[in-house]
Amino acid sequence: MTPRVVLVTGVGGYLGGHLAARLAANPAVHRVLGVDTVPPHPGVREAVRELARVEFVRADIRNPLIAKVITEAEVDTVVHAALTANPPGPTRRSAVKELNVLGAMQLLAACQRAPSVRALVVKSTAAVYGAGARHPAVLTEDTPPHGIAANGYAKDAVEVEDYVRGFARRRPDVAVTVLRLANLIGPDVDTVLTRYFALPVVPTVLGYDARIQLLHSADALAVLERAATRTAPGVFNAGADGVLMLSQAIRRAGRLAFPVPRAAIPTAGRFLRGARLVDFSEDHLRYLNHGRVLDTTRLRAEFGFTPRWTTRQAFDDYVHGSGLRPVISPGLIGGLERGLVGTR
Repeated sequence: MTPRVVLVTGVGGYLGGHLAARLAANPAVHRVLGVDTVPPHPGVREAVRELARVEFVRADIRNPLIAKVITEAEVDTVVHAALTANPPGPTRRSAVKELNVLGAMQLLAACQRAPSVRALVVKSTAAVYGAGARHPAVLTEDTPPHGIAANGYAKDAVEVEDYVRGFARRRPDVAVTVLRLANLIGPDVDTVLTRYFALPVVPTVLGYDARIQLLHSADALAVLERAATRTAPGVFNAGADGVLMLSQAIRRAGRLAFPVPRAAIPTAGRFLRGARLVDFSEDHLRYLNHGRVLDTTRLRAEFGFTPRWTTRQAFDDYVHGSGLRPVISPGLIGGLERGLVGTR
């Protein structure tokens, strides 16, 4: 089903803003409404001319008035891209939970009452699986959540997906697509992970070397656009091919690893959060401890999408595009390694 009237939430962010602009540039789409409490970021507005064709609606999706917007515009496709993992500060976690969970509840209630809605796309996260030593090596869409913090972004996402499943049962006539995105990376996005790898000295867990799978922000945008313009109901993992060991990623970024005993990791997280360098949550710390790898077979076979960037390519594009300079010259490291080999 080609949508005619699309509503996109979270247009103040990178994915929501760029997605709304892409949909507005599609001649088959008659109208695009972008909803957020703040207008699209200046960087997004400058980079995407088509954003001018998006009708910006300054509204809070936690407000019941969102139902009026959907009904009066006769929206047929809703893309919920407002779920966020990046709280503005340690004192705002409760506000972020309200936006994530209560906002999704209000939006779903509005969609349920709107007879015009025929498709719903929800941007979720692979964090719903949690992270831990007992997890399978590769996670499928049927893997149950395990090892999730009592509060935080992952818990929010699990609750949101529960509400989405309830909505799907009440409105079987609506095609519901849930995309569980791997951790985003790229030169244009600001996430906990991009800030982590930008630290000159990167704290790691002593004795652990997590496997990480990433998704380039351009691929995340492309998979959301495909979900919005083609009917593909179901739950899909979205991640790039291949993995990187955490130690490999740190070296490729030219940073210095600083192994920290596991018991001291929460203290290191609080220090970085207090210094406003990286706002780590418990879920992020577990991810950097154990890692997470997704099975994307369903994404390719049923959804029909293959990411353009591998995990390694996506990470290298982030490093080069962000202008990260090595803390220590690679030539110096190579010389030290050769010297050590020569002493054996």
